[in-house]
This record gives sequence, structure tokens and C-alpha cells, in this order.
Amino acid sequence: MRPDRKPSDGRAALASARAARSADLDRWLASLVTGGPVQDGVALLAVGGHARRELTPGGDLDLVLLHRGGPGIAGLADRIWYPVWDSGLRLDHSVRTVDEARTVARADLKVALGLLSARRIAGDGALADELRAAVLADWRADARTRLDELARLCRDRWETHGELAFLQEPDLKEARGGLRDVQVMHAVAASWVTSGPDGRVRAAHDLLLDVRHALHEVTGRSGDRLVLQERDAVARALGFADADVLQRRVAEAARAIAYASSHTWHRVHRLTRTRGVVERRPVGDGAVDHDGQVVLARDADLDDPAITLCVAAAAAQAGLPLAPATVTRLAERAALPGTPWPAAARDALVSLLGAGPAAIGVWEALDQAGLIVRLLPGWEHVRNRPQRNPVHRYTVDRHLVETAARAAALTRDVARPDLLLVGALLHDIGKGRGGDHSTAGAAVARDIGARLGFAEDDVRVLETLVRHHLLLPETATRRDIDDPVTVQTVTAAVARVPGREREILDLLAALAVADGEATGPGAWGTWKARLVADLAGRAAAALSGGTPPPVPALDPDHVALARHDGAAVRVVGSRITISAPDRPGLLWRAAGVLALHRLAVKTARTVSAAVKPNTAPYRTAVLDFTAVPEYGNPPDPATLEADLRRMLADRLDVADRLERRARSMRPGPAVAPPRVVIVDDASRTATVVEVRAHDRPGLLCRVGQALGARDLDVRAARVDTLGAEAVDVFYVVDAAGRPLDDPADLAGVRADILAALG
Repeated sequence: MRPDRKPSDGRAALASARAARSADLDRWLASLVTGGPVQDGVALLAVGGHARRELTPGGDLDLVLLHRGGPGIAGLADRIWYPVWDSGLRLDHSVRTVDEARTVARADLKVALGLLSARRIAGDGALADELRAAVLADWRADARTRLDELARLCRDRWETHGELAFLQEPDLKEARGGLRDVQVMHAVAASWVTSGPDGRVRAAHDLLLDVRHALHEVTGRSGDRLVLQERDAVARALGFADADVLQRRVAEAARAIAYASSHTWHRVHRLTRTRGVVERRPVGDGAVDHDGQVVLARDADLDDPAITLCVAAAAAQAGLPLAPATVTRLAERAALPGTPWPAAARDALVSLLGAGPAAIGVWEALDQAGLIVRLLPGWEHVRNRPQRNPVHRYTVDRHLVETAARAAALTRDVARPDLLLVGALLHDIGKGRGGDHSTAGAAVARDIGARLGFAEDDVRVLETLVRHHLLLPETATRRDIDDPVTVQTVTAAVARVPGREREILDLLAALAVADGEATGPGAWGTWKARLVADLAGRAAAALSGGTPPPVPALDPDHVALARHDGAAVRVVGSRITISAPDRPGLLWRAAGVLALHRLAVKTARTVSAAVKPNTAPYRTAVLDFTAVPEYGNPPDPATLEADLRRMLADRLDVADRLERRARSMRPGPAVAPPRVVIVDDASRTATVVEVRAHDRPGLLCRVGQALGARDLDVRAARVDTLGAEAVDVFYVVDAAGRPLDDPADLAGVRADILAALG
């Protein structure tokens, strides 16, 4: 809940009821203490919800009878406990001295957390103050150890109960983003390591507390799980229009708490682990790793329409969170891409999604700052939207992000990983619009695809993916796969973009897996996966198999450059073109020089052809790269050109310098393993090797080294980087200029490339 939202009349009544109940309980319990003989040095304390005046109808009383010793304490305890039990209230109680309470608190974290918020109801105020001061002193003195223990306790709780915001039937108290996390944040603040929850978190906490209160009232039970059949009654008690409004408000509140909690724990880790000077390390264009969080680089260009997505992608690819202050600054000051998006913004979005699970936290940070709905019109419609089908684990928006994260592991199985990732993000974008969500979503996806700047044919592919994302799983489970008409149904659906049928089929097969896995175990399993794979395989066999990428050819500019006597190097902006006598290893050494200058290869086209100058014919290679800086400003063109010429003259040890750089790099998050395929019958004059892998500095160089180590010559290459995914095709021949035909040699090539990328 946003801080500026006022509680409804229903919520205000619940808050008043809690305050009145706390006051009534205090008066009654105080009368039990003073209703008979009372010795000096005795105090009755409330802990837990009653101490915070948050006791809901199903909440337990938790009381501590504190004393300094002496006779009569047992009789006083009986005088308090028995009336409470007789009233039907559940009671957790203890009788302790200050030293005993401190000892138990040091040994039992949950006791310590309760005593941090203890409140005196009756009796000796000085004694109560003494205990509170002692517990706080112990908590702060042992903060490093206690906070580590508390962090483990929270992780275990989250693992057990999941994320409140995205669950169909969440536990309002114990799930991540629930009431317990706000109590934890207060406890962390008591250690003086961080500040306490802000106004937004307090407002979110109050909403969840009201929902819990209403749940206890309408059910007459103390459970904290908001199950489907209770939502309507709870919504009415709170004055909300319906259960969907309730669910969306709960999700919004839980996300605010979870986001604040994650940064509380990051700050705890930083302040309790950091020693000495904090390092700053570039991780992408405009982005710097500062003490385990990604912040804006000092020279970041906030007028660049791609800056927000570039910084987000850098954080996700590095497996790091975005610093809250950085997200706020981006939301307030950074330019956003217009329509259509520039290629850099689109690539950054794909790179962000391609980081897999590491993208989820970064996406959430952008969402909390209101950036996602500004970047993707239409997202507001699915944001926090509950699912109608209980088989779903998550709200619609989180399901979309989870599906994209799952799809990141499948990008090696498709020719266009960018379309898979964006299609996964949009596949349910039509939910809640009335009618068939696939049909409605296809129209939205068409508009968003055009907004993102995809080519017209690519937009049609995205539209087809969204329209038919359920085609394979529904057909495989409801139709007879052995019936030829079943396969014809699939092939007809993927024929909407002529020439790209096989590509669309592969995309739909991968999307079916990602969608099923992100939905939940009730929606996906071994049996369904096998049926979908079988149907996709039969449909693939019925198609032509698609057309391999065309062999790069020399254009007139290349021909002119190739006729230079000796070698030629041209650096113009982001385009680097090299012409030189062909020789083994030329491609990987040239790519290595670009990597040493911190240039990321976006595309590469290489061709080796026979030319006839005034002397006898010989082969000349032309390498045409498009490369952009990994971060910061591009290198000086003259320096880059000089190093390329040194490489051509064998005066630059590229391999050694690359190895030194590789050792200095920090690993990023886990990604799907690379895939290497020998494409049969794609060429009569060369062996075609296709490599699909997560892009990283020096990737093209490593592949080239592996090919060169087997004395293979690259006659042509087509390299494309889509977001953070590389799709590279190499046409190679042996030392005699012939394609490979020995199966053992082909297997060895594949194994060597995989080893080089491992």
C-alpha cells in the first residue's frame, strides 16, 4: 500500500478494535497483578503482538512475569495465569529474573526478538527498563553473530513459506514480504546497523495486519493463510470491492516489504563483512559494482534512452542487486526509450531477461520504482493480477518474469533467443482483458514488439508465439499424436510467417517448457514434457527443416579492401574491417584484440576468397566487425588500429594478454551451458559449425582458438549477439581445404569448443 492511501472504513474499524482490545487487556491484566499482595521488584511484560498493540482476534498472549526473587512469586503467577486460561485465551508465559531472561535470550533467538519489543503492563517500571536496556546492550554487542543467525532463520522461513506477493494462498505472517519480515527489520534497526522501516513499509505492514485481523474474524480461527475460499469474505470485511482488489493490494504491500527487506539484509552483510577500502569495479556501460551493489558510473549518461536497461542488464548479468538510490535516480532523471526503441535498449532488455533467475530481483527493483509500467505500456494491466487457475503459483506479472527466467536456460535450443525471451515475457500479457487471453495477448504483443523496434517479420513471430503459446501442450495432451491431422494442426499454426516455420516451432517448444515449469508442478511434469517433445519432433519432421543461414559474401567495399597489397585495417565508429592474407587463427586473434580493448562484438561477418592481383592467385580474408564498448568510452581508433596491425605482423601476443584478463574477471551468475551443433547438409564445400552460448568477453576468440588448434581454417563466419546470447556459425575446412567427413573428427571439434567455453 502506498503511504498516501488512507485506510477504508472497514480497515479503520479494525485498527480501532485492536487498539481498544489492547487497552482492555492491559487494564484487566494490571488488575490481576494489583488485585492481591504484590511485592516490590515485580513487573508484568507483554511481548509479541500484544506488546506492539497489534493483537488480532486469533493472536496469542505472550507474557513475562519479571521479578528480583523472593517469596510469593509463584502465587502471583498463578493469580495471573489461571484467569487468562479460564478466559479461553491462548497463553505463552514465563517467570524470570533479569539475569535469567538475559541468559535465555542469548541462547534463544526467538526469545531475544520478543524481548526487544517488550512492553510493561503493570508493576515495577525500573525493573522493566533494566531488562530492556540489558537485552538491547547484549543484542548490539553480539550483533555480528545474532544477525547472521537471524539471516539464516529468515532464509529457512522463506524457503518453507515462499513469497507472499506471488502466491495464490500465502501465509500473511511467515511468507517472504509478510508481517514477520517487518518485525525482523525493526530488530535489525535495534542493532544500529540499519535504520528502521520507512513510511511505505509501515503502511504495507498495516494493510497486511488488517487483512490478518479480518481473516481471523471471518473464519473464527487463528490461521494466517489467506486461502481462496476466504478471500471474498475478507475483502468485504475490509471494504474492498472484491477478492481481486484484495489480492492485488496484498501483493503490492508484500512486494514493498520484500524489497525493503532484501536491501536491509544487503546493508547488514556489507556493514558486518566489509573491511578496508570499498572497491568500485565497472560491470557494464554506465554501471559500477560498488560494494556488492550496482550503482551508476560517474560518467553515466542519463540522457541516453538505453541507460536504465543497460544498467539493469549489467546488474543482472553480474548477479548483483541494483542499489536503491540508483533505482530512484534512474526513475527520477533518466531518459526512457521512445517508439521505436533504439537497438541498444532492445538488446539491453534481452540481456536483462537472459540473465535467468538473477534478472528477477533486478526486475523487481525497476518495478518498485514504477519503471516497468513506463517502459512497457500494458504491464500495468497484469501487475499484481491474481490468477484464476489455482494450478498457478504466482500472480500474472511474476509468472511472466519467472517464465522468461526459465526460458533463459533454453536459449541454446532456438535460433532466436531474443524472440524466445521477449515472447516468454509477453505470453500471458492478455490475461484479464476478456475473451481468450492468447488472442487478446497477441494484439498486445504485436504493439509491444513494434514499440521495441523489432523488424516486421520478428513482430509477426512474437505475435504468433503469444497467440499459440498453448498450442503444443494442449494439443499433445488432448489429441492423438499418432493422427496425421494432429501434426497438420501444429504445422498450419506455425506457417503464419513464411520461411520461418521451423524457427517458430522450436520457439513454441521452448516456451511450452518454460511456461510449464514457471506455472507449477501441477502444470508440468515428465509425462507432459515427453508428449510435448514428441509432438514437436513429429511436426519438425513434417516441415522442410528450415534454411541454414546464408554464407557471407564479399560486398563491393570488401572487394576493394581485399585488393590492397598486403593488409588493410579500417576503424570507423563501431565498425572495424580488416583485410589480410588468409591464414589459420586470423579470426580469433583479431577478435582477441577487440576483447583486449574491451569491445564486445555484436556482429561479425568473415569471408575468405581467392583474389587475383598482379601476381598469382591467393586467398584473402576480410573480417567485418561491429563492436561496442563493454562500458565507458570507446577506445582510441588509432590505438586500436595500431594493435590490429601489430597482431597482423605477429608482434602482439594476444593469447597471453587475454589469459591475464580472464584471470582478473569475476564470475557472473550461472547460465545455461553452451551448445555446439555440426549442421549436416548445410554446405558442400565446408563443415558448418553452429555455436550458441552466453556472450562474454573473448568468446569469439576462444571458439576460434579451438578451431585453430585442430588446424581448421575458417572460410566464412556469421556472428550475431542478441542481448547476452551469441549465435555464431562457422564454415570451416581442413588443411587441404576440404570439409570434415570423419565422425571422430566432428565429435572432436564439438568437444574442443565446449571445453574452450566451459
